[in-house]
Amino acid sequence: MRLVDALQYRLPLAGYVSILHRISGIVMFALLPFVIWMFDTSLTSEISYESFTNAFVAGIGFVPAWFVKLTCLGLIWSYLHHFIAGVRHLYMDATHSVTKEFGRSSAVVTLALSLALTAALGAKLFGLY
Repeated sequence: MRLVDALQYRLPLAGYVSILHRISGIVMFALLPFVIWMFDTSLTSEISYESFTNAFVAGIGFVPAWFVKLTCLGLIWSYLHHFIAGVRHLYMDATHSVTKEFGRSSAVVTLALSLALTAALGAKLFGLY
């Protein structure tokens, strides 16, 4: 197979959801130190909780607040997508629903749910409501 042929191959939507499932797992693993810092800072004391909430207003050191919020938004998306896609895979394994039609429709539902929930939580994170 030539490289030109490989670049012209169109992956089905279920394939993209599967790849995004893996990417979201990598993102969550890579940002695990940030998650642990957020958890520790938010629970240690009232003073550390103030510094935790201040990170979303003033930033952390040289990192601006919008970047902290964007990182949290990435974590929100990765968790939601990984969870919903994982439930999709478990359902398909448990019910043996391995058809092309179900794969496509469940991939659409997975993408729509993860993006809609991310948009709703992102709007809350960025103070739109």
